[in-house]
Order: sequence, then structure tokens, then C-alpha cells
Amino acid sequence: MSALYIVSTPIGNRQDITLRAIEVLDQVNYLLCEDTRKTKLLLDFYHIKKSPMLISFYEPVEEQKIPQIIGWLREGKNVGLVTNAGTPLLSDPGFKLVRACVKENIQVIPIPGASALLAALVVSGLPTDKFMFLGFLPKKSGKKERLLNNVVEILKIQTQTVILYESPFRIIKTLELLQKLMPESQVVICRELTKKFEGVIRGKPEELIKKLNQGKVKGEVVILISTMSR
Repeated sequence: MSALYIVSTPIGNRQDITLRAIEVLDQVNYLLCEDTRKTKLLLDFYHIKKSPMLISFYEPVEEQKIPQIIGWLREGKNVGLVTNAGTPLLSDPGFKLVRACVKENIQVIPIPGASALLAALVVSGLPTDKFMFLGFLPKKSGKKERLLNNVVEILKIQTQTVILYESPFRIIKTLELLQKLMPESQVVICRELTKKFEGVIRGKPEELIKKLNQGKVKGEVVILISTMSR
């Protein structure tokens, strides 16, 4: 029976892939990729012998490609979905395709693996029993502030760790907003997780602004916020 496989790939260190993921990548007929060039490098690294047909699949083209993909699945072909790094659908394309498969009673199979948000959560030192994932914050400052104001109100009712992704170019602005809205919150910033220059820094918003202003922030960034006292 054909299926859509949601395949997690490493977020940095290429050794962080499961044996099952390698097996699936070697067996699917089509592989949907956020960037076919990056995925080809990954397949070459793992010596995938039966290289599947790589199909470019990113957010602007997702909806228009769904009918063709559903057609392949109905013909009995197996289709894999990968993102550039980590678990697909988490701040990456794929939701509309999965929804379409569910509607058409086509099997969707997860191949779990690396995820930046979970990797950051377990090393943060913040509570892990309940958390809220916001993905990437809005780029416009007004929308960003309104969203975080809503988060502040939620945290008054239910204490939980808030996790979000942020561009290194906007991280100082985001910390300044956190200083304004949640000055006493505990914040953890994880950078370049699983990579050579992996780093984790902790403190209140004001403390982190001072630390980050001392040097240029590089690489992928995960921010975690907790209003619980230490």
C-alpha cells in the first residue's frame, strides 16, 4: 500500500539520522524537497543507492503540486517529504499536503527524528512538562508585540515554556520586546544546535541583550521563555 512518508533529517550534525529514515529514503519513488540541491547532498552523504526522483516542494508551490502528488500515491507510488533540516511541517511546508492525504484516505506515516524545538527544550533547563510553540514571529513589530501580549495573558492562566524561532538579524529587537513585556522572565537562546559552534546562553532579557550586543549573532536561533522563578 502506498503512503506519504514524513521524514525527519538532521538539523546540523549529519550523524543525527535514524536507520529507518535512511531505509525510507532509499525506497520511496518520489522525494519532495524544500531544496533539491541540499537534499541531493544529503542523499549522497548517506550513499542512498536507489536515488528517488527529487521534486521541488516549497510553500509557494505546495498547493499547485498537491493534485499531481495525490495522483502518484493513487497509482501506488510511495512519496517522501523532507525539509532542509529537521522535521517537516514545523515552520516548513507540508501541512496542506498531509491534510489532502487525510481527506483522500491516503496513509501518512511519520519517520521521527531531529527537531530543533525539542533539542532546545531539553537542554534549556526550563520546564518541559508543558510548552507552547509559536514558530517564527511576525516580522512587523506591531504584529509581533500583539502576539507576545496575547502570550503574556495566556501565561497568567497557564504556566508553560514558550518556544519560538527567530532570525539572528531580529533577535535583539525581540529581546527588547521581551524586556518590555516580560522583564523578569527566564530566557534561553540556543544557536547552531548540533553544529560545531553550538551555543546556549541563559538569563533575563536585559542580560541577554548585553551579552549579544558584544558580538554578531550567527546561525539558526531558538528562543525559549519561562515566567517561572528559578
